[in-house]
Amino acid sequence: MTNKATLGLIDPKSPSNIGGILRASGCYQVDTVFYSGQRFNKVKKFHTDTQKSALHIPLLPTDSLLSSVPTGAKIVCIDLVEGAVALPEYTHPENAYYIFGPEDGTISQEIIDNADDIVYIPTIGCMNLAATVNVVLYDRLAKSSNRVGGDDLIRASRDTNNRAKVKAVEA
Repeated sequence: MTNKATLGLIDPKSPSNIGGILRASGCYQVDTVFYSGQRFNKVKKFHTDTQKSALHIPLLPTDSLLSSVPTGAKIVCIDLVEGAVALPEYTHPENAYYIFGPEDGTISQEIIDNADDIVYIPTIGCMNLAATVNVVLYDRLAKSSNRVGGDDLIRASRDTNNRAKVKAVEA
């Protein structure tokens, strides 16, 4: 089975956060990003998608994140919710629909009650939305058996101004 990740954002307000989320979505191979609410619609022309990930990853409005759950996906809410599982102890499903709360609120009880898993990142204080998405997607990658790596990946992924190499150590 192929690993699939879809994101659901509850009423995001910050175009810079959406830009960061789209960049992370490209880096970590997210399939689709859904968002609810109206705040982002008012500022979406200002989002800072520096890698133009929105050309390859659908960024779709929805009236209900619960009605947008991909077929076969497990709903995983990411928020500071009492009784949630700490991210370091969490095992990600192969087909996940990660739902993130708004920058200035929380995930509704209805969505939490319909989730398969509730996960929190054990930090002191709450994190920025884009940072939270990056941490969750990195954790998913780090725990995956489908990781890729090596110099070919580095060459394909780095900025055009980066040609640095590790100095060979002589024995």
